[in-house]
Amino acid sequence: HLWEFRSAEFTSEMNTSSEVDRYLYHMRLSDDVLLDVMARFQAEMVKGLGRDTNSTATVKMLPTFVRSLPDGSEKGDFLAVDLGGSQFRALEVKVFNDGKQSSQLESKFYPTPKEVIQGSGTELFNYVADCLLDFMESKNLQHKKLPLGFTFSFPCKQTKLEEGALLAWTKHFKVRGVQGTDVVSSLRKALQKHKDIDVDVLAMVNDTVGTMMTCGYDDPHCEVGLIIGTGTNACYMEEMRHIDLVEGDEGRMCINTEWGAFGDDGALDDLRTEFDRELDLGSLNPGKQLFEKMISSLYLGELVRLILLKMTKEGLLFNGKVSTALLTKDKIEMKHVCAMEKYKEGLSNTKEILTELNLFPSEEDCIAVQHVCTIVSFRSANLCAAALAAILTRLRENKKVLRLRTTVGIDGGLYKTHPQYPKRLHKVVRRLVPNCDVRFLLSQSGSAKGAAMVTAVAYRLAAQRKQIDAVLAPFLLSLDTLREVKNKMRAELEYGLKRETQASATVKMLPTYVCGTPDGTESGKFLALDLGGTNFRVLLVKIRSGRRRSVQMYNKIFAIPLEIMQGTGEELFDHIVQCIADFLEYMGIKGARLPLGFTFSFPCRQASIDKGTLVGWTKGFKATDCEGEDVVDMLREAIRRRNEFDLDIVAVVNDTVGTMMTCGYEDPNCEIGLIAGTGSNVCYMEDMKNIEIVEGNEGKMCINTEWGGFGDNGCIDNIRTKYDIQVDEGSLNAGKQRYEKMTSGMYLGEIVRQILIDLTKQGLLFRGQISESLRKRGIFETKFLSQIESDRLALLQVRRILQQLGLDSTCEDSIIVKEVCGAVSRRAAQLCGAGLAAIVEKKRENRGVEHLQITVGVDGTLYKLHPHFSRVLQETVRELAPQCDVTFMLSEDGSGKGAALITAVAKRLHNIGRK
Repeated sequence: HLWEFRSAEFTSEMNTSSEVDRYLYHMRLSDDVLLDVMARFQAEMVKGLGRDTNSTATVKMLPTFVRSLPDGSEKGDFLAVDLGGSQFRALEVKVFNDGKQSSQLESKFYPTPKEVIQGSGTELFNYVADCLLDFMESKNLQHKKLPLGFTFSFPCKQTKLEEGALLAWTKHFKVRGVQGTDVVSSLRKALQKHKDIDVDVLAMVNDTVGTMMTCGYDDPHCEVGLIIGTGTNACYMEEMRHIDLVEGDEGRMCINTEWGAFGDDGALDDLRTEFDRELDLGSLNPGKQLFEKMISSLYLGELVRLILLKMTKEGLLFNGKVSTALLTKDKIEMKHVCAMEKYKEGLSNTKEILTELNLFPSEEDCIAVQHVCTIVSFRSANLCAAALAAILTRLRENKKVLRLRTTVGIDGGLYKTHPQYPKRLHKVVRRLVPNCDVRFLLSQSGSAKGAAMVTAVAYRLAAQRKQIDAVLAPFLLSLDTLREVKNKMRAELEYGLKRETQASATVKMLPTYVCGTPDGTESGKFLALDLGGTNFRVLLVKIRSGRRRSVQMYNKIFAIPLEIMQGTGEELFDHIVQCIADFLEYMGIKGARLPLGFTFSFPCRQASIDKGTLVGWTKGFKATDCEGEDVVDMLREAIRRRNEFDLDIVAVVNDTVGTMMTCGYEDPNCEIGLIAGTGSNVCYMEDMKNIEIVEGNEGKMCINTEWGGFGDNGCIDNIRTKYDIQVDEGSLNAGKQRYEKMTSGMYLGEIVRQILIDLTKQGLLFRGQISESLRKRGIFETKFLSQIESDRLALLQVRRILQQLGLDSTCEDSIIVKEVCGAVSRRAAQLCGAGLAAIVEKKRENRGVEHLQITVGVDGTLYKLHPHFSRVLQETVRELAPQCDVTFMLSEDGSGKGAALITAVAKRLHNIGRK
């Protein structure tokens, strides 16, 4: 069923075909054999991609440094030169960004004389430069400065897009002194001899890559290039994370497989016939490019000649008469094989060709020769299909899809001129990979246009890079800038502590009346309330002292609907009391009057540990009639209104203080609490003598800095970007909490969204289309930053996250989005670190020591879940406070457990005071 040949008219014809089939039995490959070849090729690809295995791999999997396919926005005039076939070609390609993705191409062919392709390197590159000059003069281009793409269709090891050393010559080329040298620099030297032309060689590509890029301009799904002509090769877009030979894991890069050498290690010996071996021995490079010798047009005619010669010697053809033609190497060419396989012409072509070769065939001879040609060319298509199927399977697995839709760009004389080859190749590929929907797209302009397209893409990417760098530049903070931020923060801390400047200070430095940290003797049952975000918690905390010291917690989470967050104060506190009642009922402790700690994570001015006046709402809360009121009184009033239970409200605390206390329970050296989550804040134990707004000079008191307001007086306007201003203006509290809006999780996603909108408007993202979802405030939650920046996350998964947000992104879009997220979160961590460095430096000076050892208790989703935030913050503190040895300790439930511990410490200190 595999063989296509002319409809039988005679029984003798069928018999002749059967005899040839039996004679060339080993050239007929079943699907099982092809699947096995496919598996072998897949294994070779993996070997070629690995750093440790590449040196022994036959399929070299060479990185091309082509990282992006055309996206249709390329434009400009480009030159290209194409060296690698029987002719040399120079081209001018004009690419128009007119919405139609059109281009205009003019070219000129030049011969490649034998003395040039088997001479010296200097002669070859001088010849190329002379031809290019001739072409430019003919098009009146010699006075223009134009970028040039160089199609060089031989195996090269590239280290940059415009740099590559020749590994080995193929296709009858045997030029001296080029192997192992950079061919681009050789071309540049040759071009420099012509003072009247100014050409900038921007890219060197293989003809296979050129083919993929040419077709990729017309079809964005094209991510595979295939050449089947004088030589054969394939390239495809591989995930960077799989390419060990190149640094970095972001995005994709085109890999030039150089599959012609597949089998050079003996991997295909069981499939090679005696004719393949004979052909190889007579070639210019015995033992090399064995796969290419089984499938490329350069060798198929010779393979047919060797088969016909043996059959004739055995008396199976031409009455056993061996003509000179059959004894002459390369006498039968691919053009003869193609002509003889034109079945519609019957046997006339075959008879005419054989007669010209002085073979004087009978009809049976013509049928047999035609069938030999069919078997040889069909085997070529089969083997090519098996290797291509391996590449398609790898692409599908890389994308983690059940069904792959892709396009293969194809060029090469065998594919273009052979009457049956394309149909055979397509059929076998589809049979071997039924889960891939493959479109085969013939390259109309050859691979040289592809070199111009690679150059055009490189030009586009360079221009885009400049624009992206300009957008993100304000987010890159120098060490000097961070020092300046630290010094300004330090000044603001002092203003907040001094009586005469406290009222106008942006960093409020609120006394908490928490005057001690846990000493391990605390014990008893305590209730804790935790209000600080969209959820509200009620906890029962059991603290045990002594040898069996422990803290046990039971809690329940209740939601706070938006209408309550932004309703009246009475409604908010009635809702809180309703939640407490539910919890007491649930725990069966409604009758007990337990001491309670209230974690209220909003700026409060405290007059004592159980009195806290709300300075102003943050984090999206807008409940009326609360600002300026004592929140403890409001809670007591709500409990009285309900009249179901009574509680002993001992302490109103901030979540930051709770965090410090939780860690202080484990580590007595912990005297700083940091929250880096939805909000951003710090507290620390300050010497009473420095707190002018509280009476007394003895001991210490915890100060809740409320540093989110840092910069509200304009002192950090020099580092605020237009995106920060947009986010601030669109917030519920415009002009306030400016530092928090640059450092906290609640706002980072919104900063990213504003940048993405700007980049999209500039045409640098999402094809310039701002989707409806991107217009929505708050769509880009900070958790997405953490997911997108995860080192373990492949770009494919980044694309999925963006798709969930309604953003249809390309691979390149995903890289840019990841970079934007990185810039915004890195700046947040650095600014947070600069602020913290000011605090630890103050602690060091307070203690009057040269070197400070201190622990910072930390909580917050940004610090805990973001893949890089904690590391960057710690690095920044080390850089800016080198005399401080800071240990960072993760807090376990600072706002719940911490509130109970503060209550327990307050009770202990109260009891000591009474005694």
